[in-house]
Amino acid sequence: MPVTRIVEPDEGPRSKRAAILSAAIKSFGKNGYDATKWSTVADQVGIGQTALYHYFESKAHCLLTIMRMELQRSHEMFVKATAGESDPMAALQAAVRAAYDVSGHDVLRMRILENNVDLLANRRTSKREETERAAARELVHQIEASWTELIERGMDAGVFVRRDARTVALSLLGMIVSVWRWYRPRGTTPLTEVRDVIEDACVRVVRP
Repeated sequence: MPVTRIVEPDEGPRSKRAAILSAAIKSFGKNGYDATKWSTVADQVGIGQTALYHYFESKAHCLLTIMRMELQRSHEMFVKATAGESDPMAALQAAVRAAYDVSGHDVLRMRILENNVDLLANRRTSKREETERAAARELVHQIEASWTELIERGMDAGVFVRRDARTVALSLLGMIVSVWRWYRPRGTTPLTEVRDVIEDACVRVVRP
């Protein structure tokens, strides 16, 4: 299944877009979207608040962009991890491991996505916000469809227990992404241990 992709704006050497996104990810991820003032992001980048609007028309536009970019990255990682893997069980395990092959910056982006996913439910009145929301929604559908196809392949091969494939796929996805609501990189449990627990749980769900 093709990956929905929005071509990012061409960033010249003087562009502040990447710096704004980085500062927003840190603030939204650590302090929460609602608790972060748009002016605080501007201060962290070293620009005036008015300059933010050259890149993002609102704080919500920036948030939706971060969410869309994270969904895009996640789907690309799934496609890469499972490409050419003929064994459905091996593909499932590779997909789970890929979901946790992340940087600290990725962890913040995934936390932002999980904490604000309800924002994708309703249309936006702003054209630019709606473009990002619609692209993010389409990526959600693609991710769900890709996982469902993998589960169906495993069932057809007799490797996975026969159940409703979409229900199984959404259940596995829910378990995988729920980690980002509570996981903290500086906590006592390493991400590799969390990954192993979730991978084992996913295998147990699908195993006949």
